[in-house]
Amino acid sequence: YSSMIEGMRKGHIDIGYFGPLSYVLLKQKMENVEPFAAKLENGKPTYRGVVIGNVAAGVKQLSDIEGKTMAYGDVASTSSHLIPKELLLTKAGLKAGEDYEEQFLGAHDAVAIAVQNGNAQAGGLSKPIYEKLIEEGMIDENKVQVIDESDDYPNYPWAICTDLDQDLQEKIKNAFYNLDDEEILESLKAEGFAKIEDSDYDIIRNMVELLDVDLEDM
Repeated sequence: YSSMIEGMRKGHIDIGYFGPLSYVLLKQKMENVEPFAAKLENGKPTYRGVVIGNVAAGVKQLSDIEGKTMAYGDVASTSSHLIPKELLLTKAGLKAGEDYEEQFLGAHDAVAIAVQNGNAQAGGLSKPIYEKLIEEGMIDENKVQVIDESDDYPNYPWAICTDLDQDLQEKIKNAFYNLDDEEILESLKAEGFAKIEDSDYDIIRNMVELLDVDLEDM
């Protein structure tokens, strides 16, 4: 995430695919960028995060994570850090570093594997990614279970540098909005793309404030 943000800030990237939180980080560092499209999944430009638990460790609900180790992905990840951390705080009153130990493993699949192997008793990641890991047989449902699921959050945004020629920007945006090539959509794991704007990610900014996350440290 950090290299993507720096690449766009320095003008090496004109269009980028960001996580919701990494987009918020980017917007804080540069004004001349805006989100314009998010992929549709199940007919909506949203997705959910899940908290998973190790079955053998007896982690069946959020409160069971107290005193245990919770695995997160990248520190700048929305669904593998912010969303599960908010669930633990708001639903179970658990704070990282006080009520449980947190560890950052960098990637969603690393979180799921760590929980399955018992290196962490619980973890947070994107629901679509977790379902894909189950489907591909990388995660055994007899060893790992979903113990909670978030509400809908705005999906990963495609963002564009607003310094680009206006006509070119419109052509790029319309190419996403009007895309109906099944082969391309399949490669992007999308049903299509919906229009989005900066204010759609205010919910992420509110989450950052609730969790007292210092964006400058990311």
